[in-house]
Amino acid sequence: MLFTTPTQFAVCGLLLIAGWLFGFASHPGGKKWKARYHAERDAHAANRKSWEAEHKTLTAQADERIATAKTGLDEREAEHKARITELERENERLRNAAPVTAQTIAPRARSAVRSDARTSARDRGDRGWFDFS
Repeated sequence: MLFTTPTQFAVCGLLLIAGWLFGFASHPGGKKWKARYHAERDAHAANRKSWEAEHKTLTAQADERIATAKTGLDEREAEHKARITELERENERLRNAAPVTAQTIAPRARSAVRSDARTSARDRGDRGWFDFS
């Protein structure tokens, strides 16, 4: 048991009464906390309004940037489609063109064929890495 003597009970009761008296003496009444509560409520409302205005502004800016990006994307898509159309037209023109035959290719001279470096090295008598004979 916590308290065993009458003196301890008397001290406990005295401390209880002293605590009540000290609490009543330091209590501001009610006007002080009500005023603080109203000030905090007004500050929160003002802060909330400024946040909402800023959010609305940022949302409008983001929507504008998205619209600009979509416009640029549409322009690039149109350019790509025009390029595809041009390439398809070129492909169709090449499909319908006359085929290239052997007669249209000019034959090369024999002297141009012998200008190879290996052939000229053999003609000079130089030996290569694998020329053992």
